[in-house]
Amino acid sequence: MPLLGAAYKRDPYELYRRMRAAGPVHKVRFPSGIHAWLVTGYAAAHATLNDPRLGKDHALGNENWRRLASIMPEPQHSQLQVHLLHQDAPRHTAMRRLITEAFTARRVEELSCRFQELADELVDELPAQGGADLVAGFAAHYPFRVLAEVIGLSPALAARFDRDWGKVVQPVGPQDPGRPAYEGRLRALQGYIAEVVAAQRAHTAPTLLRRLVLARDEGELTREELDSMVFQLLVAGQEPVTNQISTMLVTLLRHPDQLARLREEPGLLPRAVEELLRHDSAFELTTWRFLAEDAELHGTRVPAGDSIIVSLCAANRDPDQYPDADALDFDRPRGTHLAFGHGSHLCPGAALARAELRIALGTLIRRLPGLRPAGDLDELTWIPAVLARGVDSLPVAYDRRH
Repeated sequence: MPLLGAAYKRDPYELYRRMRAAGPVHKVRFPSGIHAWLVTGYAAAHATLNDPRLGKDHALGNENWRRLASIMPEPQHSQLQVHLLHQDAPRHTAMRRLITEAFTARRVEELSCRFQELADELVDELPAQGGADLVAGFAAHYPFRVLAEVIGLSPALAARFDRDWGKVVQPVGPQDPGRPAYEGRLRALQGYIAEVVAAQRAHTAPTLLRRLVLARDEGELTREELDSMVFQLLVAGQEPVTNQISTMLVTLLRHPDQLARLREEPGLLPRAVEELLRHDSAFELTTWRFLAEDAELHGTRVPAGDSIIVSLCAANRDPDQYPDADALDFDRPRGTHLAFGHGSHLCPGAALARAELRIALGTLIRRLPGLRPAGDLDELTWIPAVLARGVDSLPVAYDRRH
């Protein structure tokens, strides 16, 4: 089953319905040509995300996976890809402990007023009336500005971050014509990370970035682990939220009655955010997992080292878990969706992301009355990223900015 093409990226849910009906595990093909085992359905996904037999370390991948997988080339793969997403316990546990305090619900709440100021500053820069592109004018910038505040990235360095560098999480093969541009982004980002690390050594403020640098100096992290964790914060810490803002806005624009309800009932936002996360998650698929030896996975024999992927979107639309699962229902009884994953690799920034999403949606709905599409939503171009969902551009119209 091929997981590629514009039609699939625009709406993968019909394919996921057919997959769930056929069983929990499916052999699929990605654009790179690599085959993987895709897990669909809520129960199977939840169990897979908590399966102790599965590891995230790329060293577990077999030769066939290494030959075809679109992974970051060397030397950057060894230098930037030893972050939390590719670590297993006990190393994962030790590294994760270094960042969790910065992303607690209490810490996020302390900074929420600042997050609101950042959202309002961006809306202030939108045209006073008529319309705007809410990706270029808001979603592409808001998560990074929030992230810079949380991790302690200086305004000068934050202003120099090039969002185009975020495309390094979409690797291309050696024969792809886009490979030179990809490698150029990679080198530029690596140079930027070196500057970020050097800047923290020159300051003494107790920031998250400073704590990671001290952990390296005290032997808790290797240089590669430090650079990889900074890489993960800068890229994985903001691009998924950009995509999730865009995906949520598209959903609301397709459901103007629900958009109007949120305008009338702003207290509904926390519940609405959870339902929007369930309904269409920006993290469509998880990153690779591997079995160390041949084994059964939900009734399917999977060879050791083959890549195993969980479809979070397919799990979150499983009618066995959510009645009328394809409907957007803000009154749905609150359940546990998998938009942030589950188990030991549950997204450590989930509380921060939830706050960003609540503030972003609430601000845009409140300050842009008459918010509506400025074109055919079916003509939007969805990003071609293998694991993610979102749009690069979202033109909207509104009456007058408040």
